[in-house]
Amino acid sequence: MAPADTAAATELLAVRAAELYYEENKTQDEIGAILRVTRWKVGRLLAQARERGIIRIEIVHPRARRLALERDLTARFGLKDAVVVPAPGDDAELQARVSEAAADYLVSHRPVPRLLGVSWGRTLHQVAEALPAGWATAVNVVQINGGVSLSKRPGTAAATAVMIAQKAGGQATLLPSPAILERLETKKAIEGDRTVGGVLGMARGASAYLYSAGVADTSSVHVDSGYLTSTDIAGLVERGAVGDVIGRYITADGTIADPELDARTLGLGLEELRAATTSILVIGGEPKHAVARAIVTHGLCSVLVTDEHTARALLAELDHDHDLDSATTASREDAS
Repeated sequence: MAPADTAAATELLAVRAAELYYEENKTQDEIGAILRVTRWKVGRLLAQARERGIIRIEIVHPRARRLALERDLTARFGLKDAVVVPAPGDDAELQARVSEAAADYLVSHRPVPRLLGVSWGRTLHQVAEALPAGWATAVNVVQINGGVSLSKRPGTAAATAVMIAQKAGGQATLLPSPAILERLETKKAIEGDRTVGGVLGMARGASAYLYSAGVADTSSVHVDSGYLTSTDIAGLVERGAVGDVIGRYITADGTIADPELDARTLGLGLEELRAATTSILVIGGEPKHAVARAIVTHGLCSVLVTDEHTARALLAELDHDHDLDSATTASREDAS
């Protein structure tokens, strides 16, 4: 028999072994008897089927993780850790899965953060709801940015912090201030208040931070909460804003889009996130790819919890940038 014929016969044998093992639930001994090969040969055929992509194993549980993507993210971006979950087609389900994954991460995180700094928003509230009662013991929570709603609709900032703390048998310390003030003088006066200053000081001493990010459009919680108008958002986009992290609108290069607006924003700043030992970003969905990229590539988180589509988008963008840099370098070398 020619080598090509031998290879084709072996591949067909691997297909048959895979069918018997995965579809007919036969044991390797039974498969060996049917195919008239040894049990050890069956093991090699199944391994070959996996290596050549003849069979593909997918874990479909909602809390399954994409471990290969997690390894790639931590290696490429220098993260301490990454959690990547499968991405269902439904946006609401995707957000729920990412939030559940963040809750699972908090439950298993060691050492337990005795003082956890949290932001607020829809995603963080889902994380709080997903946390089981007793997820930790004696964990205190502190708000890291203002969140008192200016609209008639009740906000979730205080409820989020309190829920996370109560489920861990701890206390929540709230930041009694709006996220964005209309006047710089007002912001400075509030920030100088002993109570507010004390909360901010406590926040700077947290052992871990938990937060999400928003997009720069009218779906932002800052519009919903009455801090910004659609005109304000349009102006931020013109300045290059791709979204906000802890209330601070950033550009694709991880810098503040509008310094004047940022000066009126109350809470921790970007440099405090960059300097934190553990800063956990919870983010998912295609609309947030741009802001996720800005945060991850510019050191604004050390742990990323996301979905597989967002993870692939981050890695693909890095590969694209690397290809462009290589092409530019080669062009310069050719010209010299």
